[in-house]
Amino acid sequence: MHTLKDANVVETRSASTILLVEDDRQIRDALRSELESEGFAVIEAYSKRVIFEYLERYPIALVTLETRVDNNSGFDLTREIRSRLNVPIIIITSEPAPIDRVAILESGADDYVTKPFHIKEVVLRIRALLGRYSHSIETQVAQPTIYSFEGGLLDTRKRELRRTNDNSLVELTHMEFKILELFLRHPARVLSRDEINQALRGHEWSPTDRTIDGHVARLRHKIEPEGDRPTLIKSVRGIGYIFCG
Repeated sequence: MHTLKDANVVETRSASTILLVEDDRQIRDALRSELESEGFAVIEAYSKRVIFEYLERYPIALVTLETRVDNNSGFDLTREIRSRLNVPIIIITSEPAPIDRVAILESGADDYVTKPFHIKEVVLRIRALLGRYSHSIETQVAQPTIYSFEGGLLDTRKRELRRTNDNSLVELTHMEFKILELFLRHPARVLSRDEINQALRGHEWSPTDRTIDGHVARLRHKIEPEGDRPTLIKSVRGIGYIFCG
């Protein structure tokens, strides 16, 4: 059984990590226990701020989400999660009114379950959804390997970036890691914002969306010799970025 630490955050290099958002203690504990017994790692979140913090920090494989978190609609949160990351989402609802299945799916959720439910059914739905996602992207994902570039070494198997001058570890968020990996898989090639969004988040880029630019800016400050004068990740005006390392 995985050890609970750091405000219910459990890290693992082998198990798929489930982000569990559920305010009912009894249901939450039962889901955690069943998921961990099935070999999953579990992270619990109780607020919108923590949800997005964990989505940035950890390689979340799937999110189970209530229909209301704090004062936020679960549907709105689903749309916001979808705008940042292409991760499978299961809505767990206890709404007394008839379920609007179309609204649930249009929000970006992949599946939903209603309370009361059988715990093992939820686990089966999670496994099925992870299987569908894995199958849909298996031809796009590079095998774990090591990439070397000026000043750094990225190990995708260990999910580590180290500086080559002193072997020190560079802390990257999940999205920063994926963007750097994408650049290193396509060196010296202009990647449009649409291509980056499709690869990392599963949808086209909107001109009003500055999320990718923000991730790239923070990544530059971590890997560039001079963050304000980038030599590795260069902007291509009106298009996107090119990696020159």
